[in-house]
This record gives sequence, C-alpha cells and structure tokens, in this order.
Amino acid sequence: MANQHETIHLTSPPADPSAAAGLGWFPGPPPPIYSCTLTPELVAKARDELQEKPEWRLRDVQALRDMILKEQPNLRTRLDDAFLLRFLRARKFDYDRALQLLLNYHAGRKAWPEVFQDLKPSTVKHVLDKGFLTVLPWPDPNGRYILCLRPGKWKPNDYPFVDNVRAIYLTLEKLIQPEETQVNGIVILADYTGVGMSQASNPGPFLAKKVVSILQDGFPIRIKAVNIINEPRIFKGIFAIIKPFLKEKMAERYILHGSDLRSLHQNIPQSVLPEEYGGSAGQLDMCAWSRLLLECEEEFIVEFCQPDPLEGVVFPDSMLFEGQQASGQDEDTFRGLRSQLYYCY
Repeated sequence: MANQHETIHLTSPPADPSAAAGLGWFPGPPPPIYSCTLTPELVAKARDELQEKPEWRLRDVQALRDMILKEQPNLRTRLDDAFLLRFLRARKFDYDRALQLLLNYHAGRKAWPEVFQDLKPSTVKHVLDKGFLTVLPWPDPNGRYILCLRPGKWKPNDYPFVDNVRAIYLTLEKLIQPEETQVNGIVILADYTGVGMSQASNPGPFLAKKVVSILQDGFPIRIKAVNIINEPRIFKGIFAIIKPFLKEKMAERYILHGSDLRSLHQNIPQSVLPEEYGGSAGQLDMCAWSRLLLECEEEFIVEFCQPDPLEGVVFPDSMLFEGQQASGQDEDTFRGLRSQLYYCY
C-alpha cells in the first residue's frame, strides 16, 4: 500500500465552483461519427502514455474491429470508432489485450445479471438519494474526475449491496464517455465515516472478487488512485478481503489517509475538494451527479436494456468469472476474515 501517489501540480481554485455543478458541467455523449475532441496537450499525453498515434488512430480502430468480426462473429457489440477507442486506450493500443478487455466487459454483464439486467439510472435512484456516491463537478489539475464514495451511507437493511454496484457501474459508464477521461483516467475518494461491522461483513469475498474483476479487467477505465479517508480499524479486515484480488499495480494505488486531511491534500488539491474535506470548492452537492444520470435515462436504456449480446458466443474457461456460487474455499476464507473483522472491530 502506497503512502504517496504521483505528484500533482496545484492550480488556483475554480473561479466559481458552484457554477460547475449546474447544467452542462459534464461533457455530453460523443457524436455518432467520431471526431477527436482532445486538446493538443492531451494528444501528446495519449502518445506518450498510451502509445496512441493520431495519424494511425482510425487504422488501429479498424484493426480491432476486424479482429472482432473475424474471431467473435457472434458477438453483438458496438463497433463504432468512439466505443472501440475506449478499449484501445485502456490497453495502450495493444490489439489482443483490447479485444480481451472487450470480451471481459461483455462477459461480466452476462455473469452478473443481478447487476446488469434492466440497468438504468431510475433503478438506482434510492442509492443516489442516500448519498452513497457522487462525482465532484470539477476535475483535479491532471484532468481526472473524482468519484466520491461514502460506504457509511449504506445500511444493509435499506437495500442489497448489488444496488451500490449498479450505481457505480452506471457512473463509470457515464464517466468514460469523454475522451479526456479515457486519457487522464479517474481518481476515487472513499470516505469510510460511519462504516461498521454490518457494512464490512456484508459483501463477502466472492462479491468482492466480482467487483474487483470488473474494475480491473472488465471495464475500459484507468483508475489512477484510490484515496481512503476516515477509515476505522475495521478497514484492515475490509482490505484483507479485497487485496487478494488486486493486481500489484492496483494495490499500490490504494492510499490510506486516516483522518489526516493534510495527507489527502498532497494527493487531491484543496482547490477541487469540497469544504467538508478541507477544500475551498464550496459545499459538496450530492444531487448534481444524480440529476445528470437521471437525465440520461434513455441513453442507458439503449445501451443496457437490449437482448443479450452474448447469445451464441462461447468463452474459454479462463474468462472473467468462473461459476455463480462461492466455492467451499471462498466460504472458508470468509469465515476467517469475518473473525478478523470482529477482532478489528
């Protein structure tokens, strides 16, 4: 676990932070016909970090499209330039890895119907209303939007944990639309205030494995840092559940700050943080992102409420999720971890 993340160059606070939360503060969906929206600076960044060459961009997209049509002819997936670019950028324009990510993306949807069936913002309005998540209305100086999670707002008696996963997935789908996010990635800020034994012990290792698998190997987004604040002692047990499923690179991006906001400010500048996290960007508006998602209802219906795109597709045994029930080993592991949670608590 890292104590420090990549250097962030501080900038001056937004002139009017509250204005960012108004209508149009987040970019709209890409147009039907692809046209690059990256600034010259981001074009250069994509070239340096993602191996993206503007003069070869559409050629690379066509190469991936040809691979899909040849190797997975039964896969009913979007094949437009803007959609396929997400997967190429997420895998640094490695065709084989981009194709595998696309297959994982669809396999995850098939393997977890509780999350992906009838997935649209109106079905998670109760999660949004509880304040479980939001996206801060202004990116950090590196152009990365900040997904703010507050697990303590969820109570197991209110609704199933998978509803939180549904809300997170919808948020990621919206966040990945702008090309800026595809190049810059995102940052997660998780505030564990109020998290107790009931929340920590509820998901279990099998559910944790599914969530981590989707975020690491089944979704075309670059998570650049996960900042954990106000974590209780019990978080040691929570992280013990998650860590076995994290790749080393991702595990190093988890940064634990405790209640030390000065440590947080070394990773996320005060200029983009709300007042409750020691920032200068005004009060945290938990409703802005909720409104934005709910206004995109039709967009998600088109994307997620269609016939199964994987009908007739045969996946290898090594695909994302193996089986739908936790194995005996998973159950034994969870019993041991539950004991550790109680000890920490």
